[in-house]
Amino acid sequence: MKPAWDQLGEEYANSASVLIGDADCTADAKSLCQEKGVSGYPTIKYFDSEGEHKYAGGRDFDTLKKFVEENLEAKCSIETPEDGCTEREQKYIAKWSAKKDKAAAEVTRLEGNMKKKMKGDLKAWMGQRLNILKQLAA
Repeated sequence: MKPAWDQLGEEYANSASVLIGDADCTADAKSLCQEKGVSGYPTIKYFDSEGEHKYAGGRDFDTLKKFVEENLEAKCSIETPEDGCTEREQKYIAKWSAKKDKAAAEVTRLEGNMKKKMKGDLKAWMGQRLNILKQLAA
């Protein structure tokens, strides 16, 4: 599970809304683990606006990523860009709203680029653009 968790951490390294971390309960983080009620390893906990929760889903990268995308990651909505979209995203929405017919092709192009190695902030912005374009293409 550790490789999948590390990959998830890399995926969200520059996310504005998701922080992936870990604590070694057999070493320096013993007190934190006791405080959080962790007694079995590995234990995954997540925190949202409603508090702390124990994660009980799959432990492979794809399942973990899907859970984060669906439950934890804050996404910009083209329906209400003023509520949760950055200024940069709002400008991107305005730009691409005028050419919705080309959004699907751009999604394909960006998904191909996402497989390439790039700096975290660029990858995060590419993910934000993909989110917007997928909404426009739908």
